[in-house]
Amino acid sequence: MKNSKKSSVRPGSLGILLLAAGKGTRMRSETPKVLHSLGGRPMIYYLLRLANALKPNGIGIVLGHEFDTVKKAIQAGVKEWGISKPITFIHQKEQKGSGSAVLESMSFLKKHQTAIVTCGDSPLLTFDTLFALLGGHRSEKHQVSLLTARFRDPKGYGRIIRSPMGEVLKIIEESHCTPKEAAINEINSGTYCFEVSLLVDAIKKLVPKGSNKEFYLTDCLEHIRSEGGRVTGFPSPSPEEALGVNTRIQLAQAERVLNRRALERLMLSGVSVLDPNTTYIDVDVEVAQDTVIHPGTILRGKTKIGKSCVIGPYSIIVDSQIGNECSVINSWMEGAKLHEKSEVGPWARLRPGTIAGPRVRIGNFSEVKNTRIGYGSKVPHLSYVGDADIAEDVNVGAGTITCNYDGHKKNKTVIAAKAFIGSNVNLVAPVKIGRGATIAAGSTITENVPDGNIAFARERQVNKERK
Repeated sequence: MKNSKKSSVRPGSLGILLLAAGKGTRMRSETPKVLHSLGGRPMIYYLLRLANALKPNGIGIVLGHEFDTVKKAIQAGVKEWGISKPITFIHQKEQKGSGSAVLESMSFLKKHQTAIVTCGDSPLLTFDTLFALLGGHRSEKHQVSLLTARFRDPKGYGRIIRSPMGEVLKIIEESHCTPKEAAINEINSGTYCFEVSLLVDAIKKLVPKGSNKEFYLTDCLEHIRSEGGRVTGFPSPSPEEALGVNTRIQLAQAERVLNRRALERLMLSGVSVLDPNTTYIDVDVEVAQDTVIHPGTILRGKTKIGKSCVIGPYSIIVDSQIGNECSVINSWMEGAKLHEKSEVGPWARLRPGTIAGPRVRIGNFSEVKNTRIGYGSKVPHLSYVGDADIAEDVNVGAGTITCNYDGHKKNKTVIAAKAFIGSNVNLVAPVKIGRGATIAAGSTITENVPDGNIAFARERQVNKERK
């Protein structure tokens, strides 16, 4: 009796392979293509999140150009990005086409019954579409299912050749198309679902083509059909999902699509976006219901905005938190926190480390950095407040400066509750202003002021008659 080797493949197991080895020459950049930023995240983030959401048994990533750089970036982001499935990194040392990349991945693919293969530069793919592609592939027992799309201008993409009955016969790369084939507007998205056992046999039959002697994964489809396998095309419900990013122009197109999706998500959740065409937000931004976002507003990073706020017009908010019922008008916030019912702007700047509110007012042409501002306090206009601790119910007059830098280090200014700082005051840190103290306008304060005192630090006025 012959010995039979038991298969190590678990029935129904799914592997997802991301092809991300390309140099991205047309990006004209020293940054590896899949690390270019989209919506505040590197491009590869979207593919990894999508792959993880499909709950595969494993995720493989084929890397080539700047292998170590890309690998380290992914490893550094995995936990933050919520990627729970194991990742296998595959090094394609020579970029000889998509077929070569898959051939290098055979040890990973052979562990799975079914594999989804897609490109690392296709950040607009959605979970619903890939889930439907996989579901149809399994329920109809196809051998290959590929995602297609119809483009008004298919230039740059491989064309889908179908039989009169609609079955996919082959994919022809644009460079090999006849004029008639080039007129076909159904294109290959570069996303496939394979039964791995057939893919393993077909990949061995690939031969190099073209002047670059590349191996095309698309040629596997003809080999699988020749063995009686069924190849089915699944048209994408939204052609934009098939957009690949190979140039800065396409990067901007992808950014526009992701931005539109993010804004639509907010509007459906109860946020008013008055002009989506001039409003830009990153994918991680959170905004609660009944907030109104005015035109020209940019929300970046991990910004979180509470309920019933008014943001903009023309505000830029980066990695900041804003509580309920706040307004930020024509202003810039970065790494700052604003508690409820506080007002910022117009034309104010809150820099990293600022924590203000509740019910704080920071007015026009004021700059605040690394400072705590307590309940009900005001920095109404034309002031610089840095490295300070301001208690509740303090009024900071126009033109006040905390002189926090002595040429060697930053020093702290402490202002106790209910103090009144007159206009055009210089507070030379380190210095403490006591509770209920008043600083006369035009003073330069270099020493601590006790509670309840009035401090004058200016020359007596002298009037002289003109001769």
